[in-house]
Amino acid sequence: MSFTMRLALAAGLMSSIGLVSVTGMAKADPYSLPIASSGPVTLPPVADDGTIAARQLAAQVGLAQFTAANWRPGLLRHVVMFRYKSGTTAAMRAEITMRFLRLAQDSRRPDGSHPVKSIEMGVQNSGEGADAGLQQAFIVTFASEGDRNFYVGKPVIMDPAWFDPAHEAFKNFAAPSIDKVVVFDFNVLATTSLEPAKGKAKPRTRR
Repeated sequence: MSFTMRLALAAGLMSSIGLVSVTGMAKADPYSLPIASSGPVTLPPVADDGTIAARQLAAQVGLAQFTAANWRPGLLRHVVMFRYKSGTTAAMRAEITMRFLRLAQDSRRPDGSHPVKSIEMGVQNSGEGADAGLQQAFIVTFASEGDRNFYVGKPVIMDPAWFDPAHEAFKNFAAPSIDKVVVFDFNVLATTSLEPAKGKAKPRTRR
């Protein structure tokens, strides 16, 4: 049988089972279509209640105000804790640590000002057994919620015009080596110390 005859026979067979329309155009079979070759689709993370509330507030007041240095001033701590993946080398941990600490200098607003007041770092050494496997902590201090909002950016702020590109670049660099991240932010509402308040002299005891 010639190739032409085989082709005609195959066309007739496909037509008889509905794979070819009366006009000769093939119908798509959704179960045999090729998978897209552009790579996996990255979906945005599911937002929790805190993220949703922050996004709603940002939309209400506008990103310019939400990320302004004078938006809700007051001392704010941004606590970040890591658990590294098992294959992460000591050299990579050191590189991640160095890059995180450098954000105190690298994080800048378009006008050149720095939203970060300070960054502290330490490794887990508690013997209480309540560390949840976390290995390293950073405490980032800000002078306002606006500074924190600009620094943190995603997933609250998705527009790159209103968040810190240096911090975003750090997250992209460190993410492949991190197994778990815990973030806890709080405004400093109260402090207590045995040291005397600044500007007040210690009381003298008369003898």
